[in-house]
Amino acid sequence: MSKSYKICLIEGDGIGHEVIPAARLVLEATGLRLEFVEAQAGWETFERIGISVPEETLEAVQHTDATLFGAATSPTQKVPGFFGAIRYMRRKLDLFANVRPAKHHPVPGSRPGVDLVVVRENTEGLYVEQERSYLDGEIAIADTVITRKASARIGEYAARLAMSRPRKQLHVAHKANVLPMTQGLFMNTVLTEAAHFPEVKTQDIIIDNCAMQLVRNPERFDVIVTTNLFGDIISDLTAGLVGGLGIAASGNIGTQHAVFEPVHGSAPDIAGRGIANPAATILSAVMMLDHLGEHATARRVEAAVDRVLEEGPRTPDLGGNATTLQFAEAVARAL
Repeated sequence: MSKSYKICLIEGDGIGHEVIPAARLVLEATGLRLEFVEAQAGWETFERIGISVPEETLEAVQHTDATLFGAATSPTQKVPGFFGAIRYMRRKLDLFANVRPAKHHPVPGSRPGVDLVVVRENTEGLYVEQERSYLDGEIAIADTVITRKASARIGEYAARLAMSRPRKQLHVAHKANVLPMTQGLFMNTVLTEAAHFPEVKTQDIIIDNCAMQLVRNPERFDVIVTTNLFGDIISDLTAGLVGGLGIAASGNIGTQHAVFEPVHGSAPDIAGRGIANPAATILSAVMMLDHLGEHATARRVEAAVDRVLEEGPRTPDLGGNATTLQFAEAVARAL
């Protein structure tokens, strides 16, 4: 008897209501024993009850084996009491590693030979959101927080990930040449952790050079680990190398819990029309299956997605006219 898993599904906002059911359809077609628990989070939830992540949603994430999140909307102006759902869950559940693979898939604009992962420290850096202003807004200052503890655990995570991959390469991206105390602490701590994995070929790289090399020669990279802001930026750059955010998957991973999500956002301009490309969400489910140890099933689903991306039916963003559901049904059949 195969193992059974309990999966929390959070649709969120906008096209999340379409891509999460699509991914569920594919997961149900894998033959795994899955029980789904539905929960709510996001801007729509905030508008309805005054909080973006209800306590019962946190409990659902904590009492299931993994979570698949759809999309979240953030207002363009500061709204009192509102906190972004994903950022809230990252902090509350200590999801310290943001993992963003960039791998070639058969879509327009994807560069063959690219197969890398950006590992981003997910809990500190500039994203502690400690800002203040002086002189009636003429001066604004933001704190950045780097700790040895957080740097050590993201360094160990990235080194272990590199160890599990064929090339076993790790780049530590930083700006220690300008910020030797904060970025230097991160760089040196990660290098120390990586030294415990002598089979991993580790080197540091200044972040601006890393960005240039990603554009010129992305095939050279395997695993890149960096701080929160830098990781946020270069992971979108790497997504651009393989077809854009429409197929970009990600995971927010902690020691006890994990939340997987597509990167594309809630896309309010197409929400409700049933034409959103669910590939990123399905590929996020692939990451979730790997996290659960179901590697063979993950490879089957990934291969099925690639087959549909190559042969069709394709959603409008890929030059076709298939609906979200039709794409998901095709992936399920390809399994």
